[in-house]
Amino acid sequence: MRAAFLLISAVSIALISLLAFFIHPSFYYCFIVAAPIIALGALDMSNRKHTLIHNYPVVGRLRYVMEQLRPKIYQYFIESDTDGSPLNRVTRSIVYQRAKQDNDTTPFGTQFDIYAPGYEWINHSVYPLPGHSRVEDLKVQVGSLACRQPYSLSFLNISAMSYGALSKTAIEALNWGAKTGDFAHNTGEGGISPYHLKHGGDLIWQIGTAYFGCRDVNGKFDPELFKEQAKIPAVKMIEIKLSQGAKPGHGGILPGSKNTLEIAAIRKVTPGQTIISPPGHNAFSNALEMLAFVNRLRELSEGKPIGLKLCVGNTGEFEDLAQAMVGTGIKPDFITVDGAEGGTGSAPPEFSNSIGMSLRDGLVTVSNTLAALGLRKEVKILCSGKIISGFDVIKARALGADACYSARGMMLALGCIQALECNKNKCPVGITTQKASLYKGLAPQKKYVRVKNYHHGTLNSFAEILAAAGISDPTLLERRHIWRRISFNEIKNFEELYPYPSEIESAQGLLDSLPLTKGQPEK
Repeated sequence: MRAAFLLISAVSIALISLLAFFIHPSFYYCFIVAAPIIALGALDMSNRKHTLIHNYPVVGRLRYVMEQLRPKIYQYFIESDTDGSPLNRVTRSIVYQRAKQDNDTTPFGTQFDIYAPGYEWINHSVYPLPGHSRVEDLKVQVGSLACRQPYSLSFLNISAMSYGALSKTAIEALNWGAKTGDFAHNTGEGGISPYHLKHGGDLIWQIGTAYFGCRDVNGKFDPELFKEQAKIPAVKMIEIKLSQGAKPGHGGILPGSKNTLEIAAIRKVTPGQTIISPPGHNAFSNALEMLAFVNRLRELSEGKPIGLKLCVGNTGEFEDLAQAMVGTGIKPDFITVDGAEGGTGSAPPEFSNSIGMSLRDGLVTVSNTLAALGLRKEVKILCSGKIISGFDVIKARALGADACYSARGMMLALGCIQALECNKNKCPVGITTQKASLYKGLAPQKKYVRVKNYHHGTLNSFAEILAAAGISDPTLLERRHIWRRISFNEIKNFEELYPYPSEIESAQGLLDSLPLTKGQPEK
C-alpha cells in the first residue's frame, strides 16, 4: 500500500506537470487538490501511533470516519422502531410527541410482538371508569412524623442531573418546566446553581459523597454551608446519595473539559480538573452513623424531608439499615431506588453493564423489607431507571414506588436525539455540554414548555390507564394487576413473580438474624 501510494503520487505529479507544459498552465491548479492529499499521505507514512494509517496512508483514515458515522447511520437507517438502545424509537417518539403536543396516537396496531417473552401489560376492566384523576392530584405526601416541613411530591419528577453534567441552559429549562408544571427538580450531586433558582421551581437537593456545595477545603461535610443552602425556600427535600444506578460503588465523574470556572466555584473544587467523587461517604461508615447523619440534616434543615438514594447491592446491608431504623426509631422520610439500567452521563463500562441490581429487583427488595418491618407507611419510596411512559409509572407503583423520577425522558423532552455524546462535551443539541457554541442553541424559553407538556402528558396517560383498568385510586394498584409473558403459552402476574412478604414471618426473621435491634446511633 505504501509503495502504491508513492507510485500514484509520483505519477500524479508527473502527469499534472506534463499536462500543464503541453496543454495549458491552468492544469497546475490540480496541485491545489493533489498536494494536500500527497502531504497527508506523507504524514501518514510517518505515523507510528496508528498502524492502520501508517500501512494505508490516507485510505486508512476512512476507518475512523466510518466509526464516527456508524451510530448515526445505524440509528437513522438500519435499526427498526422497536430495537434501538438504550431507548428505541417508539419510546423516544412518545416523548417527542407529548413534549410538542403533537398527535401521540399510533396507526395500524402495536409494533411489539405480544407473544414474545418479556411482553408486559395491564388488563382492562369490562367496567372502565368514566373519568380519571387530574394530573394536579397525582401527588404523594413525603414526610415522616419527625418531619416538620412535609412536601407534596408529584408522581413524576426530574431525576438527578447536575449542573456540570448538563449545561446551564438545560438546567434552567428543566427547572422552569418544573415550576410551571408543579413538580420537583432533583439537582444532582453537583450542588445548587443560579440556574436551579432562576425560575423558582421546587428542588430536591442531592448531596453526594463529595458534598459539593456543603464541603470544607478538605472535602468534608460542612454543617454551616449545608444549613445556608438548606434554608433556601426552593429546596423542598434533601437526598443523600449513597450510590447511583449507572455506576454503583463508584463516585460521580465530571470531566475536566466540563469543569468550568463557574461550576468549580459552585462545587468548591479546582477548575479544569477531572473530578471523581469518592465511592463512599466520610460522614458515616455504618447504618447507625448513617441514620445519625439523617437526623443531623433534618435538624440543620429545620425539619425538611431527608432521604437516601441507592442502587441496591448487598441486600443484607439494606436489611441491616432497615433494622437499624426499627432499633433507633430514626427513619429517613424517603428512599430512592435507582436501577442499574439508569444513567445519563459518563460511567466506566464495567460498572454500567455489570454492577448493581435492576430497578425492579431493587424496588421489590426495598419495598418488601420496609413492609416486613412495619416501616412502609412512614418511609416513602421513589424510583428511577428508564421511567419514560405512563405505563412505566404504572409498573413502578405496582412494585412499590410512591413516586418516580425520569432523567432520559426529560432530556428527550428538551430535544435530546440520543447521539450518545453525553460524556464527550460535544452534545449536538446543547444539553450535556459546557461549550457555549452548543448550549446557547438551547433556548430555555422554548424548551421549558416541552418539559412541562411531557410531564403532564405522561401522568395523564397514567391516569387514563388506571381508569381503563377500573382502578379508582392509585393506592389500589397492586402487583397482581401487571402481567408478563414468560413463554409463548405461559403468563404470570407481578405478584407471582415478586410475591409480597409475610409480615409476621419476615419481620421476625429479620429481627432474629440482625444484631442492630437496640441502642441509639453514635453522635
